[in-house]
Amino acid sequence: MELLSPAGNTEKLKAALHFGADAVYLSGKKFGLRAASDNFDADELKSAVELVHKNGKKVYVALNILAHDADFDGMEEYVRYLDEIGADAVIVSDLGILSLVRKATPSLAVHVSTQASVTNGYAAKFYADLGVARIVLARELSLNEIAAIREILPSQVELEAFVH
Repeated sequence: MELLSPAGNTEKLKAALHFGADAVYLSGKKFGLRAASDNFDADELKSAVELVHKNGKKVYVALNILAHDADFDGMEEYVRYLDEIGADAVIVSDLGILSLVRKATPSLAVHVSTQASVTNGYAAKFYADLGVARIVLARELSLNEIAAIREILPSQVELEAFVH
């Protein structure tokens, strides 16, 4: 079990760590849907990863935009940077971005975003076959539906569900 909290800026990141989050998810200035947050520039991302790891926690970076061709400009370099600074995973919703991440940084863990709307075992198994480490399930699922999806997936593929 992992308590995961959003971190829209450094202040919120520190609060999440202080109040017991096991991991945080955040976004850089580009490529993420966390537009209502301040988000992190390259130097702030590096500092955030260092702070989170110093506290023995994990940090996941959202790359969950609904990507158009032009959105890929600079993305490969950005993904390599995230790998270089030690991000524990990236969160994607687009198959093109997943493909780019796999090619650019094969060892960087990939989580499938809730924006991918995984609501069934067929989709979950498809993503598992692509080598994702975690699937963030659609928020509309019941506990029984989540259990059914868990049953068909390899044990190494983690499932994540939002709790409100």
